[in-house]
Amino acid sequence: MTSHTPHGHATHTERARSVAGHAAAVAELLQPLRAADRIETLPLSRALGRGLVHDVAAPLSLPPFANSQMDGYAVRSGDIPGGSADLRVMPPVPAGSSPQALQPGTAAPIMTGAMIPAGADAVVPIEMAVPDHFMEPGRGRAVELPATTPGRFVRAAGSDIAEGERALAAGTCLGPAQLGLLAALGLPEVAVYRAPTVLLVTTGDEVVEPGRPLPPGRIYDSNGTLLEAAMKQAGLTVRRAGISTDAPAELRALLRTECRGVDLIVTTGGVSKGAYEVVRQAMADQPVDFLHVAMQPGGPQGIGTFDGVPFLGFPGNPVSCLVSFEMFLRPALSALLGAPAPRLPVRARLDLDGQGRPLTSPVHKHQVRRGSLQPDGTVQLVGGESSHLMHALAGSNVLVHVPAGVTELAAGDEVEVWML
Repeated sequence: MTSHTPHGHATHTERARSVAGHAAAVAELLQPLRAADRIETLPLSRALGRGLVHDVAAPLSLPPFANSQMDGYAVRSGDIPGGSADLRVMPPVPAGSSPQALQPGTAAPIMTGAMIPAGADAVVPIEMAVPDHFMEPGRGRAVELPATTPGRFVRAAGSDIAEGERALAAGTCLGPAQLGLLAALGLPEVAVYRAPTVLLVTTGDEVVEPGRPLPPGRIYDSNGTLLEAAMKQAGLTVRRAGISTDAPAELRALLRTECRGVDLIVTTGGVSKGAYEVVRQAMADQPVDFLHVAMQPGGPQGIGTFDGVPFLGFPGNPVSCLVSFEMFLRPALSALLGAPAPRLPVRARLDLDGQGRPLTSPVHKHQVRRGSLQPDGTVQLVGGESSHLMHALAGSNVLVHVPAGVTELAAGDEVEVWML
């Protein structure tokens, strides 16, 4: 975090902070979320989307015993030395049973997933047998089976994971597959980080709650719904405090009333250099820096603490505040807590058909554009550079990244995109 200047304002001579530098500052601010007293043990049914605290070693092998990959006959491969052989049929081996050892010259009907009998080393699928259906065991009954090789259609014990191996690494975001693995290992619960609680405040005299009359010169608040949905999707617990006016004293009073028990305060609007920047004014006596990040959109940012509670101030334009969340808050939580899962970065080629000109970007800024990733691996830009285009944002499925130093991209150029 930058050094604090009087009244919490960054100096006018300060250069714009890099995206990486601000991301690191946000991660440092939120470091207390990793404290030991924030760890909780939950049953698997309640751990979806949480971050794993510790490495998990497999307490047993998967599968725990050699089992059949097919419905068929468990055999000793050495009993079928040539093209085929007639083997006496033994009692069947259903899944979940503990079979008797297989005697030489015999074949045991076996179901998928059932334990391989001692002495057997292969399975012949039922469709390769003559007859190609299971028979009732009885004196003298035999089945003709083709030659096979040791290990054929047998799932070896530990072929998925061996006892003692690391099953999941600390910091893993627990999705359905990860929770399924823990269940398969017989683990009923898991240690995870507690989901942070965020106080979300929209600011501005010009902003009106959706559903109310819209006077001239006013706009409906989209930021509150936009960020609340993004935060909840990321696994955060969100507390909405409504819309604050542009009176600094009222905002301070609102924050002090609502911030009890929250882990982070996030505001939207009032962080730039205009005449009525209520968040800047309300934080005048707090250790908060207001600075510019070399990013477009989302350059103006606030970071610090309010009455000891971590604070982030996002810009007021809708696209800017969502980009701020995606670039700074979401990645910090992913790195610190393992949840939410990081956005998946993929490479795509620009499709600029219909635009008629290349994509341009300021040389010293990291530009984030909205785009639509197509099935053929190309990405089409949606909307322009402006940060108020909600309709364009709603039609996007990726964020398109143009790093600082890149000033122009043509059709067919490769770019990094983050899946939304």
